[in-house]
Amino acid sequence: MTGERSKRVTIYSIAQECGVSASTVSRAFTRPDIVNDDVRERIHAVARRLGYQPNKAARGLATGRAGMVGLLVPDITNPFFPPLVRAIQKAASVQDWSVLLLDADEVAHEETELVEQVRAQVDGLIVASPRSPDADLEATLGDLPAVIVNRVVAGRPSVVCDNSAALTAAGQHLHQLGHRRFALLRGPEASWAARQRAEAIRAWALAAGVELVELGDFAASYEGGREAAPALLGSDATAAFAFDDLMACGVLAGLAEAGRSVPDDHSLVGCDDVLLAQTVTPSLTTVTAPVGELGSTAIALLRAAMRGDDAREVRLDGTLSLRASTGAVPAGVVSG
Repeated sequence: MTGERSKRVTIYSIAQECGVSASTVSRAFTRPDIVNDDVRERIHAVARRLGYQPNKAARGLATGRAGMVGLLVPDITNPFFPPLVRAIQKAASVQDWSVLLLDADEVAHEETELVEQVRAQVDGLIVASPRSPDADLEATLGDLPAVIVNRVVAGRPSVVCDNSAALTAAGQHLHQLGHRRFALLRGPEASWAARQRAEAIRAWALAAGVELVELGDFAASYEGGREAAPALLGSDATAAFAFDDLMACGVLAGLAEAGRSVPDDHSLVGCDDVLLAQTVTPSLTTVTAPVGELGSTAIALLRAAMRGDDAREVRLDGTLSLRASTGAVPAGVVSG
């Protein structure tokens, strides 16, 4: 080898290039949370360029930390979660953390079993959209530093996407298009997000003085949406809110099988804005979640939890994205 990589790279050579002490370089890898963000990122950038590979085993012995965090999701096949996983991995890499992915397959007791399996292997845990009751979740987590994504659990740091304003805007949009009878296709009973979204839609419908028919609960899946389609047809609603985009895509398929068109016969709104929402025909009007910010905030909150900081709740607003699945109320339908 020639050039920069021909010599053995040490923390001293990195320190010299960055203009900092060797101890600062060491802390940038062993205790990144106590190093200034700009300094830490500069040290890591130089280390990558020079090909420096810190010894994680030695670092673990020195710090008592594994350099690994767990990420528990309810269903990795749901298209909302892969972008969240990527965002969390990206933010974790800045801390030089590895991420251990855990999938509970939409089974609440699996969450408990998975946490117990990895507790000794990770320094902390991010739990996305958990299905376990609060008391069970708290008992499972115990003293393990943990952050909850898209759910609020008392005493635990959390980051949630607040869709209330965007769902209100979606309702107003449909109202302006002439719709007066709406259907709410509820998501899983165990889902905190499903309850929050339902409450926001109910509040808007009450304030707007429109009819709202609640249907479900339905699974947060394509199959759940197909099962919801006959119920929607029987409700006489001209517009519907689906719990999420995956369910909405199933509704599209179910309506098409029944010979009904979106948006000519029914308007449909999803939630989350997964890639499928943009590529399906018709493209879905939906609420866009700030997934990248959810991931980076989760890692920042986990850093704080590992330092022993007080728990705090962060709310990030979703935004309405108007696409082709919403249109004017069908001809012949009287709007009040």
